[in-house]
Amino acid sequence: MDVYVLRNFLAIAEHGNMTHAAEALHISQSALSMQVKRLEGELGKQLFVRHSRHLALTDEGQLLKQRAETIVGLMDKTVAEFHALDELGGGEIRAGCAESHLIGRFARAFASFREDYPRVRIDITSGGTDQVLGLLARDEIDLAIIVEPPHLDRYHFIEVPGTDEWGAVVRADDPLAELGEVTVDDLVGRELHISRQSLTEDLPRWAGPRLGELRFLGHYNLAYNGAVFVREGLGVLLTFRHLIDCHPGSGLYFRPLSPPLRNKMFIVWQKNQVFTPIVQRFVEHLTAVLGRAGHVGLTAEHGDTAGGEVASEKAGRKGGKPAP
Repeated sequence: MDVYVLRNFLAIAEHGNMTHAAEALHISQSALSMQVKRLEGELGKQLFVRHSRHLALTDEGQLLKQRAETIVGLMDKTVAEFHALDELGGGEIRAGCAESHLIGRFARAFASFREDYPRVRIDITSGGTDQVLGLLARDEIDLAIIVEPPHLDRYHFIEVPGTDEWGAVVRADDPLAELGEVTVDDLVGRELHISRQSLTEDLPRWAGPRLGELRFLGHYNLAYNGAVFVREGLGVLLTFRHLIDCHPGSGLYFRPLSPPLRNKMFIVWQKNQVFTPIVQRFVEHLTAVLGRAGHVGLTAEHGDTAGGEVASEKAGRKGGKPAP
């Protein structure tokens, strides 16, 4: 199976039309059609269903598309890495990042790294911890930035200094905006938004056995999208401080959870990872810059509930609306 043919197959799948794909690839339609026939013959499966005006992938075609994207991507990555061997001052660093204001520390480390390597580039993919670790496992990124403890048998890591604080994002006209902090009691009976990962990994540390009393309207991948629903009067968003614009005049308020719930952030890479020279230098730079204040190679405790049991309602929680 030729990578060149796989690239052409992906072009046909993208355009959904043999003629348009051939024009984009600058080859004849007959040559492209012959490649598809040979590919179908090699695999013993039909890859496209031919309609009057377009081509649609069969189930087998969809499977090949997924595999071809991976194969072509790895081929391009391999070529780029070998080119980078002779270009230590440049090259690309690929990172997958969970949402956190602590990403600022990573960005500042990259900025200082560029002082010595001004031609280096950064490619950032945003997603939840499961998503970015999946990319790391498939060698589609060099580093994963996650907000839960890494598995010591799989990863080397740097613990990023600082923590993310959990809270509730609500509209200005929501009764919760009048509170200084939010407890489980305050959220019972409310419709909540939270990421699926945090629902299983983080919220149980805070709500404990009362988790079953909470009702969830929806799940989000990026907190911004959850905030859009909150602005429309649809529920309460549970997320980290600093991710959503809650400045005065924004119409939204952030209220911290009580007892506090916090997460640590980690930069991880696989133990068997083979880096390009520029990525290796960057990891060494990260270790020097963040490792002094953070933790390299040994897992620290992942956040806490800083008060253990869910606290009873504190006296004096109500009474003039606190600042957003």
